[in-house]
Amino acid sequence: MGMGMTEKILACASGAGEVKPGDIAVVEVATAVLMDMTFLPESWRQILKVHDPSRVVIVFDHLVPAPTIQAATAQDTGRAFAARFGVERLHDVGPGQGICHAVVAECGYALPGTVLVNGDSHTCAAGAFNCAARGVGGPDMLHAVTTGKTWFRVGETVRYDLTGQLQPGVSAKDIFLTIAGKWGAHVNQNVEYGGPGLAALSINARRTLATMGTELSSEFNVFEPDDLLISYMKERNPDAAIHPTMPDADAVYADRRAIDLARIEPLVALPDAVVNQSVGISEVAGRRIDQAFIGSCANGTLDDLAVAARVVRGRKVAKGTRFIVTPGTQSTYLAALKAGYIEALLDAGAVVTPATCGACWGGHMGTLGPNETCITASTRNFKGRMGDPSAKIYMASPATVAASALAGCIASAAEFFQGDVA
Repeated sequence: MGMGMTEKILACASGAGEVKPGDIAVVEVATAVLMDMTFLPESWRQILKVHDPSRVVIVFDHLVPAPTIQAATAQDTGRAFAARFGVERLHDVGPGQGICHAVVAECGYALPGTVLVNGDSHTCAAGAFNCAARGVGGPDMLHAVTTGKTWFRVGETVRYDLTGQLQPGVSAKDIFLTIAGKWGAHVNQNVEYGGPGLAALSINARRTLATMGTELSSEFNVFEPDDLLISYMKERNPDAAIHPTMPDADAVYADRRAIDLARIEPLVALPDAVVNQSVGISEVAGRRIDQAFIGSCANGTLDDLAVAARVVRGRKVAKGTRFIVTPGTQSTYLAALKAGYIEALLDAGAVVTPATCGACWGGHMGTLGPNETCITASTRNFKGRMGDPSAKIYMASPATVAASALAGCIASAAEFFQGDVA
C-alpha cells in the first residue's frame, strides 16, 4: 500500500518502513519551537535538560512588546532558559523577531521531510515547506525538548489536486474559505496539496493556506516540494540537509478532490465559525464595521501588505473605522517600509503595529469592545477570539479587508484589480 507525504515523513522519522492510518508513530523531532507564552509564570515548569539545543527555537510573539509585567517576566525566563542550555536560535524583541510561524518560514527552520512541533495551534503553517508540523500540548512539548521525540496517531489523508491559477484580486485565503465552505471540517485527517496549480502559488500563498489548515481541524497539512520550495530553503538554510518527500504513485487517500484555482471567487466567512460559513461578498456587502485587521501568521506576509497598500494608496480609511495592520515579522515590516507599502497604509489612515500575535488573539493592539464588528484577514473568528464575546468577526482576504476599511462596511475589492491579467 502506497503512502502519502505525511505518512512517508512520519515513517522516516520513526525508523519504520511503513506506517498506515491507525498506527502510533514515535518520531524524531527535528525542530521544537517554544514561544513567550511557554514561559508564563503560571504554566512554566523547570526543565532540567535539553536533548539537543540546536533543535530548539525560541520566539517571542504573542506578548510583544511586553504589555504586562507578567509578559515581561515570561520573556526574562525565556532568555535565561536560552542562556542556560545554549539555545542560539532565540528570536527576542528586535530585528529578528516576529510571529513564530513566520520566523520559522523566514529562517528556513522547517526542513522538508522532517517533523516540527510547537505549542501553538497554527504550527501546521510549516507544512507549506513539505514538513510534518503540528501543534502539541505542554507535556508533549516538554517531552520533545528533553528527549528529542514525540508521538502521533497516523490519520487518513485527503488530497487536493490544484490546477489553473487564481484570478487577479483572489488569494490563498479565498482557497481556504472555499474548502471550508464546501467540504467542512477535516477532523483527524491529514491534508495534502499538490498538482500543477501549485506552481502558480507563491511561498507566501502556500503559507497562508497551510496555516489555515488548523481551522479545518486537520492534523497535518503538507505541500508537495517543487523547485521554488527547494530554492527558497537553500537560500535561507544553505547548510541544512534537505530531503523533499513526494507521495507514492499508489498512495491511498480517504478522498481526492480537484480545485481549479481559476474558478475561486472572493468569499467572506460569517461570524463565530469558519467551517461551513463561507458566503459571497454580495451577501454581506454593506454591513458596517468598526475595525478592519490584516495580520497574523496567516496573512502578515509581504504579499499581503502589498495588496493592502495597492487598495488604499491615495485613498482614506472611512471615518469611524479603525484599520490595523500587523506585519508577520520585523523583517517583513522593514521590507514593506522600503517598498513604500507602509507609507501608503499610514497615509490612508491605517495603524501599523510591530510584529505580534496581539490583535489576532485579542491580547493587545486591537482588542474588540462590546458589540463591535470587525472584518479580519487573520486566523480565527470564533466568539470572543479578538475581544468581547458580543463582538462579531467576519473573515476575508487582505484585499477584501482593505476595501472594507475604505468603505466603512464590508465591500468588494474587485474594482482595484480591474484590467489585471491572471
